Amino acid sequence: MAECYKTPPSLANDEGPRLRIDYAELSLIGAREDNQDRVAAAVAEHAAMLVAVDGMGGHADGERAADITLKVLVEAFWHTPQPLFDPIGFLHLTLGRAHDEVVQLGTPLPLENRPRATCAVCIVQGDSAYWAHVGDSRVYQLRAGGIAARTRDHSHVEFLLREGVITAEQVLNHPMRNFVESCIGGDPILPEMAITGRRRLAPNDVLLVCTDGFWGNLTDEDIAASLAGGGTPPLRDSLSRLAERAVLIGGGASDNTTVAALRWMGPQ
Repeated sequence: MAECYKTPPSLANDEGPRLRIDYAELSLIGAREDNQDRVAAAVAEHAAMLVAVDGMGGHADGERAADITLKVLVEAFWHTPQPLFDPIGFLHLTLGRAHDEVVQLGTPLPLENRPRATCAVCIVQGDSAYWAHVGDSRVYQLRAGGIAARTRDHSHVEFLLREGVITAEQVLNHPMRNFVESCIGGDPILPEMAITGRRRLAPNDVLLVCTDGFWGNLTDEDIAASLAGGGTPPLRDSLSRLAERAVLIGGGASDNTTVAALRWMGPQ
């Protein structure tokens, strides 16, 4: 499910450069009976935040875990003056708060059945981006038709890929590809969070957050090449085509397919 947020007038201010961006978000149900993904683009004058959350369907109330995670992140963004003074601290504290609330949701249940979710979040302000992820939801920074940076999944399969034990092609059909080693919710101990420091942006860079239903059936090269244009075609059209391709490739096993992206147009 996709949501779009724009600045409440009472929270707008005139500090810092205004953003010049194009953005879009979408979520497709795929071949599943329900959609446990959540996605949002919260866009203010001086800062924007993209969020993609994947409720883990193998656990009770995965949908509620995704709802809570999204709500905590978006509400925190709107209640923090923008541009954010400490984006890295914001990401760490807010993801920790989301984890605590999802843990509370599952307290009455056995540990193995408690609600869980993976999450990717990216903040853009000025000429910089900051991001974090938990699990196998991803953040990409795309530039000039290539991958400038992407997150590394908290999964055994990603470890095998990084160590050269398997190839990128083997990841697609690996029997453990859906097992994650870190998530929001479940165990009360704070999960591993990968938080990236300031990343400088170049005009027409694209920041993208997505769940594994999106990236799992596409190559990184396909994603980068499809979003390489400087606004032609519109970002929403490119995202729609990519998401529909991911669902088509997945066929009867296609997962919820969710993505949000932002193209930075350059300084004001």
